[in-house]
Amino acid sequence: MSADASLLMVCAVVVAYLLDLIFGDPMALPHPIVYFGKTISFCEKRMNKGSYRLLKGAVVAVSLIGMVYLLFYLLMLISGKISLLAGAVLTGLFFFYGLANKTLIREGVAVFRVLENDGLEAGRRQLSRIVGRDTSQLGEQQIKKAALETMAENLSDGVVAPVFWFALSGVPGMMAYKMINTLDSMIGYKNDRYIYFGRVAAYIDDVANYFPARLTAILMMLVSGSYRALVFIFKFGKKHSSPNAGYPEAALAGVLNVRFGGPNVYHGKVVDKPFIGETDRPLIYRDVKKTVAVNQAVTAVCIVMCVIVRYIIQW
Repeated sequence: MSADASLLMVCAVVVAYLLDLIFGDPMALPHPIVYFGKTISFCEKRMNKGSYRLLKGAVVAVSLIGMVYLLFYLLMLISGKISLLAGAVLTGLFFFYGLANKTLIREGVAVFRVLENDGLEAGRRQLSRIVGRDTSQLGEQQIKKAALETMAENLSDGVVAPVFWFALSGVPGMMAYKMINTLDSMIGYKNDRYIYFGRVAAYIDDVANYFPARLTAILMMLVSGSYRALVFIFKFGKKHSSPNAGYPEAALAGVLNVRFGGPNVYHGKVVDKPFIGETDRPLIYRDVKKTVAVNQAVTAVCIVMCVIVRYIIQW
């Protein structure tokens, strides 16, 4: 790639990052992830029945991920042949769609604000927008804890992981990862309906997030300058039921000096999650503000690292 082409792509990525920083997900515009979800739902309703559900789920997951990668590979190939500007515009557009930091932060902060201004029941409803657990019986501190846990975990899923895969394989890699993550969020549950059909999708998501989750935790520790976060990463990161989610949660627990985890209800079943962290103190609004600062800093560092790895080194 020439210096001019690299510079154009760098500008596209930076502009996309700034647009996400200002606006977040464009709710009024068509979004690829919405169509990913509709496609998954279409396949699940027709395939998740009868015998061989594990095989059917595997075929659906692998096929959809492969088709998304191929579709965006061809799209970027054709746009690049049309002109450098066309390729840069599409790169910026889909990079913008692939990031979710502004929306993540907005939803997490909204839980704290709604809880404070409108009361417990409103806080439960607001939290239910961003978590898969049952929120109907949660108390004030449990709601705040769940919101912060989600902000930590989704910093990996919604920012670091898509940028990581973009740095490795461009828009096709980023969009394929978004399909992987959407599959996991829709069918990757260990309940009666998805235990077989969604098993391969959940495993692929675990593999795709292995390095990004750990990178997220390290970056959270670095941008906060918290030695305790480093200690917690090694002490508590492996204790989560997920092979990946525990690492960013442990890092945030260290940054804030709080304790996450404990039993929760998911889809009608009690899941006894291990505790992550040591200090079981009341959470306050300052904690979410500090989490926002960490998330913003990690996102900015990720963008810089991505630009260096994918474009500047090639000069």
